[in-house]
Amino acid sequence: MTYTVKEIAQKMGLTEHTVRFYTDKDLLPCKRDKNNRRIFDDESINWLRTIQCLRKCGISIEDIRAYSALCMEGSSTLKARYEFMKSHRELAFKRLEEARELVDYMEHKVRHYEDILEGRVPDDTNPSAGIRQADR
Repeated sequence: MTYTVKEIAQKMGLTEHTVRFYTDKDLLPCKRDKNNRRIFDDESINWLRTIQCLRKCGISIEDIRAYSALCMEGSSTLKARYEFMKSHRELAFKRLEEARELVDYMEHKVRHYEDILEGRVPDDTNPSAGIRQADR
């Protein structure tokens, strides 16, 4: 099956501009029809999923372009592609741990505000209120 820029953008939840940007930056391979319009196939969807994942991991366009070029070179670059994914997986794990720490902190703060709202503890979240009380 083939897709136009508009169709693949809708299918993948992207803007048409983003799809064109990815093809212009040599991240997403595409073919051209007889009118020189970009056309995509199911393999393009796999490429886009990879690009989206890598972008969500915070990987730069330049690094994704380098990875894409390695893929295009074929099996001789398999080890390099493996190392690329392995190193970025480690970064993703680090970001996941940081996100867990943020969620834990926010959970603690929400529970603390619930305790304040329920009258179980005094409001100690306003630093200037503590200063005013200390001045008395």
